[in-house]
Amino acid sequence: MDFLYFHISLLLVLTFSTPRRVLGNTELRALLELKSSLDPENKLLKSWTSEGDPCSGSFEGVACNEHRKVANISLQGKGLSGKVSGAVAELKCLSGLYLHYNKLSGEIPKEISNLTELTDLYLNVNNLSGGIPPEIANMDSLQVLQLCCNQLTGNIPKQMGSLKRLSVLALQSNRLMGDIPASLGNLRMLRRLYLSCNSFSGGVPAILADIPQLEVLDVRNNSLSGVVPSAFRRLNEGFQFGNNPGLCGVGFSALRACTAFDNRKVNVDQHGPLGPNPNSSAPIANPESANIQGHCNRTHCSKSTRFPQAAVVAGVITATVTLTLALLLTIIRYRRGKQKIGNTPDSSDGGFSTDQAKDLYRKSVSPLVSLEYSNGWGPLADGQNGIGSPQGYLNYYRFNMEEVESATQYFSEVNLLGKSKFSAVYKGVLRDGSLVAIRSINVTSCKSDEAEFVKGLNLLTSLRHENLARLRGFCCSRSRGECFLIYDFAPNGNLSRYLDVDDGSNLALDWSKRVSIISGIAKGIGYLHSSKENKPAIIHQNISVEKILVDQQFNPLISDSGLPKLLADDIIFSALKVSAAMGYLAPEYITTGRFTEKSDIYAFGVIILQVLSGKQKFTYSIRLAAESSKLQEFIDTNLKGKFSETEATKLAEIALMCTHELPDHRPNMEAIMQELDSSTDSS
Repeated sequence: MDFLYFHISLLLVLTFSTPRRVLGNTELRALLELKSSLDPENKLLKSWTSEGDPCSGSFEGVACNEHRKVANISLQGKGLSGKVSGAVAELKCLSGLYLHYNKLSGEIPKEISNLTELTDLYLNVNNLSGGIPPEIANMDSLQVLQLCCNQLTGNIPKQMGSLKRLSVLALQSNRLMGDIPASLGNLRMLRRLYLSCNSFSGGVPAILADIPQLEVLDVRNNSLSGVVPSAFRRLNEGFQFGNNPGLCGVGFSALRACTAFDNRKVNVDQHGPLGPNPNSSAPIANPESANIQGHCNRTHCSKSTRFPQAAVVAGVITATVTLTLALLLTIIRYRRGKQKIGNTPDSSDGGFSTDQAKDLYRKSVSPLVSLEYSNGWGPLADGQNGIGSPQGYLNYYRFNMEEVESATQYFSEVNLLGKSKFSAVYKGVLRDGSLVAIRSINVTSCKSDEAEFVKGLNLLTSLRHENLARLRGFCCSRSRGECFLIYDFAPNGNLSRYLDVDDGSNLALDWSKRVSIISGIAKGIGYLHSSKENKPAIIHQNISVEKILVDQQFNPLISDSGLPKLLADDIIFSALKVSAAMGYLAPEYITTGRFTEKSDIYAFGVIILQVLSGKQKFTYSIRLAAESSKLQEFIDTNLKGKFSETEATKLAEIALMCTHELPDHRPNMEAIMQELDSSTDSS
């Protein structure tokens, strides 16, 4: 009996003396395994301990979601010198993995493809080797894939054409080779494709020009050849093709004209030296074709020795002439390229080595941050912000320039979300792992009176509502001549993205989401217009579907609220052209030249009709159909009749009241919200 009691006691002691958090918490175990792989000497991730809680804020670079699951790992620029462990796949709710600007080696683990919730994967500027795992194609949520400036080899997996949500694919400055797969043309959400400084061959797939949102295609410093499809002209300067002497085309200022040799090369690549194979079903080459691939299968090339001797001689002569011309063109383009490609260092082979690319990235980083650079300009630098205390209320919201640069990868174009005449917006990752949108505004676009500018900043930081984009902070730099506003990031983009979508598109909003979005916008405007909660009434002045952001739960967030309080008058007025063109500008502005709450109401009415019709452009025909209660003529066909006629009728009536030509006939937002509540209750 004593013997049995002893063993039971021993078992209990062993059970409870073992670190239960490690055994019982899959995510903690995964993090500790990831730590041992990333930081094998335990010099940099000492805060990751088996006794700690990953969601307490004590784990450096780890952030959790509302369900206490690890959502972000942000360890960029930490000097990590280990490898990426497949254990990361156990973090099932991970949405962002940021390991760029380190010294990581080894291969990308294929297990990473199990992170089906991951939207951002940043592994760039490391020493990773091996190929790109084809399994990455299973990551359905992936929006940004950053693998540049490593030592990756092999081909781009054709399966990557399955990443339907991908908006940025950066593979530049590696050792990749082979053809650019035409399957990338299936990435209909792709905005930026970076393939420069590799060893890609073949042609530029014409199908890439059909990607509707594509803005940048960079294929510089490769071994591409053939005819460039004229459709790429629509990208203007966004199509970058330098240092590919084999490319030719029409209508590109820096691209040589095609010759008979180029056309012959297309035929040779497609059909072999003797022309088309009469027994082959392959189509005849078209200069505008997609990927130009060799007709010969390498496994059978040793048997292809049946050509007549004359044909062989002719082929040798043709090849010699072609190589001579290519050499001359290379010399000419090399000399010109030194002037034209300003961000490409000289190299003997006209391309980048991985080390050169990394040097370039790191040279673009600012020097040590000076005190002025960090603290800003004018009254902000002196701590005299008019709040009544030495440092003031604003200091709580201040970021320094180093934080802003690190968050945006030193304002990398990869993170550029949008640009206007007076500002640019970048996606960023703060050191705590949270995603932000950072708006850069040039000082010349801000109010010249610094006291007024500071007053505007105070107002912006005081705005707090569930339907307003939240300002996290700001940074003002005299050295850069810019002010930065840091907002929470809205992962689903702006409302315009969900208008004018193809029939049956997965971007088409269902009825309940549309009603919820309209109601949320009304609540946000109602908050702005009220003078409660120790804030003055605010007129937005520029409400549009582009200014309505959509968060993860499809709640609407009004952006740029209070922004006119920071901007110079001429900048505000320049925005009116866009508002007028899109139909948001209230008609009385032409005679009064003033914004009022009723001008915001007018813009809100336009947005209701846009959401109901699924159209970005507010037209007279939409209003006419709403006035005649012909719902089927203006309600979005993507709904396929699945909507509440009662709610639709009520919303159309509210929209018509809001867009009445006379401002006095428009309701205020308080009355509108009551109408919206009653229509929802009755349905």
